[in-house]
This record gives sequence, structure tokens and C-alpha cells, in this order.
Amino acid sequence: MRAADYTRLLALAAIWGASFLFTRMLVPQVGALPTAFGRVLLATLGLVLIIAVLRGGWNFRGKLGKALLLGVFSSGIPFAMYSLAAQHLPAGYSAVFNATTPLMGVLIGTLFFHEPITPAKAGGVLIGLAGVGVLTRTGPMAFDAELLWGAAACLVATSCYGLAGFLTRRWITQQGGLDSRLLAFASQLGATLCLLPFLLWNLPQQSLAPWGEPSVWLALAGLGLLCTAFAYILYFRLIADIGPVKSMTVTFLIPPFGVLWGVLLLDEPLSWAYLYGGVLIAVALWLVLQPSAAQAKT
Repeated sequence: MRAADYTRLLALAAIWGASFLFTRMLVPQVGALPTAFGRVLLATLGLVLIIAVLRGGWNFRGKLGKALLLGVFSSGIPFAMYSLAAQHLPAGYSAVFNATTPLMGVLIGTLFFHEPITPAKAGGVLIGLAGVGVLTRTGPMAFDAELLWGAAACLVATSCYGLAGFLTRRWITQQGGLDSRLLAFASQLGATLCLLPFLLWNLPQQSLAPWGEPSVWLALAGLGLLCTAFAYILYFRLIADIGPVKSMTVTFLIPPFGVLWGVLLLDEPLSWAYLYGGVLIAVALWLVLQPSAAQAKT
């Protein structure tokens, strides 16, 4: 990897770590569903602008419907779940839980896609679950129903991320591929359409007063344009330059940034449980992401 690749990897981790900060800032003011919907809507509009400026084509090669549905699992449900979790959890908690995405991918691949599971991956899943347990039981938050609901929402989100990876491979990659910018746009549009009915149902219960605050719009712009639209472009560039496996190492780097932004900007409490749980999850990710013997020979 070149120095520029490491720089982009760190930048992406810092940006995605900040997404939990922005979500935590927005949810208490405007609500969970408006936060999730605003994120995907702004990301969709931002990607339209990016594609137009770069003069990209709009040829979806017959995959528009599948790409829209993919967005439900890759963005719509996860973003809604993280917004719901932000009602109960600090940004650092959500960032650490986000690191379980590859672990959920292993479970989903084994249970539903006939993916072989190695002893290393099985051990990684168990160690990762132990890390989640350490964080929830010994972290700065009280171990109560709110914590459990927030943790469950995060795990639903990471399960959707894991499922989306397999669906992307089956629906897009193995069917001839699709321009990454178009895939990002269609997925965000699908997420927007998915969340729109829930937003309309929830809207009468929301106050319009917070939307008059400039800080709300700045946080939403950071979440939708920086942490979603721009982050997708950065991520797909990394995949093109260093490959999908090395790009997934960004998962190791997001939790420290998520915790750091929460501590520095939201005065969230810092606890040794972040370190203990984070180390266990990092070990689990290393076991899950390391190539098998067969892959190492190819």
C-alpha cells in the first residue's frame, strides 16, 4: 500500500467515525427517523451532483431494481437502526458495535449462503461476541433495558450490512458489475424510498422548531454529504486501488475515531471497557479477515 492509500484509509475511518457523532447530535433534536431519512436524501442528492459534475453515464445495465432493493439493506434499515440506537447509546458504543459487521457477515454467509466457516472464523465470531458482552456489561452506561435495546438495534444494522455484502456479490458483481457511483446513488435512492413512508407516518409527532437551528442543518449536511455521499466515493476508490479485503481493515479504525469524537465534542464518558471490548473485537476481526490457506496459495 502506498502512503496515499494509508491516508485515504485513515480519512475514511475518521469520516465514518464522525457519522456516529452527527447522528448522536441530531437524534435528540429532530428524532430518529428524520435523521435517517435526511441522511439518505442528502446523500442521494449529493451523488446526483457528483455524477453530473464528473459527467458519468446513467446506464444501470438492467440492475436498477436490484440496486434499489440493495439500498434497503445497505443503508435504509442500518441508518434507521443506528438513529434509534442513538436515542440510548453514546456515539462510542455505536462505533464499537459497528465493528461487528464482518462477524455478522460470517454468520449470515454460513447460515444462508452456504459459505464454509473455518475454525479461525468460528473463533473470531465467539471472541467478537465476547467483546460486545464486555462493552455492554462493563462500559460507562448502566446495564439496563435501554442499553440492550440500543445494542440490539446496532446488531440489526450490522447484520444488514453483512447481508448486503452477499447480495451485492450475487446481484451486482456476479452479474457483470456496475459503476460504483451509480451503485452508490441507486442504493441511497432505494434507502430514501424505503424510509419515506415511515417518515410521513412519524412526521405529525415531530416538532418543526429544531429545523430552524443552523446547527441541525450543518450536522445533517455532515452526515449526508460528508459521511455518506463522499465516504462512498472514497471507499469505492480504496476498493479499486487496494482491493476489498484490505479496504475492510477500515473497520478496525472506525471505533477509536467514534469514541474520540464523542469524548472530545459531546463530553461522553471514557471507559476502559472501550479498550477491553475493542481489543476483543479487533482480534475477532483479524481472525475473520485473514485469508484461508486456500486463498493464501492463490
